[in-house]
Amino acid sequence: MIVRQDSRIELNGGFQTVDIDADTDLKLELNIKDSGNLFFRIRNAGKIEIRGTVPEEKNVAILFWNDTDKKIQTVESYEVERDGSLSLAYGECNEGDTLRDVQVSLNGRSAHAGLSSASLVRSRKDYRMFAVNNSERTSAEIKNYAVVLKDGKLMIDAVGKIINGAKRSRSHQVSRALSFEEGQNTTILPELLIDENDVEASHAMSIGRVDENQLYYMMSRGLNMKECTMLISLGYLLPIADIIANEEMRKALREELERKIRELCLM
Repeated sequence: MIVRQDSRIELNGGFQTVDIDADTDLKLELNIKDSGNLFFRIRNAGKIEIRGTVPEEKNVAILFWNDTDKKIQTVESYEVERDGSLSLAYGECNEGDTLRDVQVSLNGRSAHAGLSSASLVRSRKDYRMFAVNNSERTSAEIKNYAVVLKDGKLMIDAVGKIINGAKRSRSHQVSRALSFEEGQNTTILPELLIDENDVEASHAMSIGRVDENQLYYMMSRGLNMKECTMLISLGYLLPIADIIANEEMRKALREELERKIRELCLM
């Protein structure tokens, strides 16, 4: 399916691929009727607005692969009803700037959401990921992994919120950024807004450089700096694909990551 204008995309189960290729801004509505998987490939667009609701007891996984070298902005809003599950994964290894704002509202009891991203950063990447637990026994996980290369600028604002009354809910997040040289522009803001006592919540954040001893060892075995960058980036970003339960989507993300990392790191 190729999308070039405002559209209503239906998910009736199974695996579906959607190519976004438009010269204008887009508004997309996801009409989710059954459990299933969506693979969005973004080839061209301006601003993309996406809305969707995961019905009760349905499990949905959505993978976004950014394949445009132009600046793009996305604004996404999702709701998850009782016993529903939503997995969102983002692959960002392109050279264009990306501004992304994602909000997931867990409205039904025992609803779950997982938000994850893998980024190879050579331009500006600005992400805001917001998960709010609105009901009891809901769970949210936010995981971001990035390798920041020369001239890359990364900003991650990860927000988990548990409202008063959302008892026995969970909100966890991990954000990690790795660089190969000093002076990289990386900012990570982990935020937890907790208004309930009977909950679990945590965040972990790290920003650091590749171990000099590791680089020395690899180069002593005959690898040049570009090859070292490629292998370390692959090892750092590929595990994000394991979060995706669907085998087809997991394979697609791993293949895209391998292809783009090799292409960019060996230029």
